[in-house]
Amino acid sequence: MDLVIITGMSGAGRHTAAKAMEDLGWYVVDNLPPGMLPALVDFLHGENVDHVCVVLDVRSMGDLEQIPSFFSVIEPIAGSPQIVFLEANDAEIVKRQESSRRPVPLQGSGSLLEGIQAERRMMSTLRATADLVIDTSGLTPHQLTARMVAAFGEGQSDVSVTVMSFGFKNGVPVDADMVMDVRFLPNPHWVEELRPQTGLSTAVSSYVLDSPLAGQFQDQLQDLFRTAAQGYVAEGKRLVTLAIGCTGGKHRSVAMAEECARRLRSAQFTVSVMHRDLGRE
Repeated sequence: MDLVIITGMSGAGRHTAAKAMEDLGWYVVDNLPPGMLPALVDFLHGENVDHVCVVLDVRSMGDLEQIPSFFSVIEPIAGSPQIVFLEANDAEIVKRQESSRRPVPLQGSGSLLEGIQAERRMMSTLRATADLVIDTSGLTPHQLTARMVAAFGEGQSDVSVTVMSFGFKNGVPVDADMVMDVRFLPNPHWVEELRPQTGLSTAVSSYVLDSPLAGQFQDQLQDLFRTAAQGYVAEGKRLVTLAIGCTGGKHRSVAMAEECARRLRSAQFTVSVMHRDLGRE
């Protein structure tokens, strides 16, 4: 049995992620008390259900300290479950919760921000054990769905890679496993006819990739990733985010991310591409 645990902060997109898993054909159980996990796995195994996704949130975390023991009980049937932890920054969660006019579970009589911070502290241990951490700050539901499909869709290789372009001026992605800086490459921003275009255009892509340094960097990055991938597999980590950044996330990082993804696909990795900051400039 393949078992995925989706958990994380209130307002970070657990239900969107769960819906994506359901659309992929997984059997999804929402808000299950952790103590019921062994019984659920045993029952579904008897029903020949092979792909199970369980959503845990802070409301069911009374058994938080016992979760590792629950995992050990189900290991003969489901192995080690993959944990997906969804988070977002405080400002994003505040905006989402105020839009829905709902308090967070641990808010009580305090402020919304106090409830968010209490929940973040309570969930910190589970976050540390996660196989995949996704920061949904600024992500649309469609983009989050795409991340889940890339991670758990059919036909995956041993390591599934999300290649993400970004702009350093907007901050380094907190959910990245590897971060690469391509600000050393010639910048199309300073070429008048290229400035309005993006790294997805043939003209900008050619300008960036025609630099000898770009080719050397891609060659070395592929070697580095293949080496790291062997370690990821050995450690049981198969969901990896490789972030490539330039100044604004419009030209160089986009072109280099697309080329990196093309090469990784040629090397038989399962790859999705995400341009975090495209359109934000």
